[in-house]
Amino acid sequence: MSDTQTTPEVTWAQRSSATDPAKNFIYLTIAAPDVPKIDVDLKPTSLTFTGHSETKKTTYHVELEFYAEIDVENSKTHHTSRDVLFILRKKEQKEEYWPRLLKDSKKVHFLKTDFDKWVDEDEQEGAPDDLVGGMGGGMPGMGGMGEDGGFGGIDFSKLGGGGGMDMPDDEGADDDDDEDMPGLEGDEEEDKAGDAKGKAAETAEEAPAATSKIEEVS
Repeated sequence: MSDTQTTPEVTWAQRSSATDPAKNFIYLTIAAPDVPKIDVDLKPTSLTFTGHSETKKTTYHVELEFYAEIDVENSKTHHTSRDVLFILRKKEQKEEYWPRLLKDSKKVHFLKTDFDKWVDEDEQEGAPDDLVGGMGGGMPGMGGMGEDGGFGGIDFSKLGGGGGMDMPDDEGADDDDDEDMPGLEGDEEEDKAGDAKGKAAETAEEAPAATSKIEEVS
């Protein structure tokens, strides 16, 4: 049985900045598992990807023509056993997002939004982007890169998620405060009960004295 050719799933997200080139880029992930060697042809206006999987008995191939130009020299890649992640720096620095990834507005079945990395244009301040500026290893000579793509073991899992990742912990702290309130009310009730018992004891002590006086009068 001959090998087949498969169009891999491609997901993307983006950031934009008119002043900081390192915060003006495209996240692009190509899902190509079990591909030990990849062939990437990255140009200012396009990307062609090819990778063969012996275990899957298929060759992954996709060609993308971008909406606008990218800066090839300052773009980066990270190859794992599951996929290939690209950080493609946009050539033009603008605050506005690209309206789409591809030049052609026609929808294609293999291209999807990467919601793990996506943040809205007006919410970029809270999104993590510090790892991008610290990445090493550009596109030239990519064929000789190791498993980490020349990035020195950077944790790419931290690239996902927005600025609101800490919200569950904050909400949990509020709940803890609320849970303490009934305990405080219970303490007050115990104090009141203790006061009532104390008064009852005093009354009991006074009662025999009163009885003694009555008996003496009799």
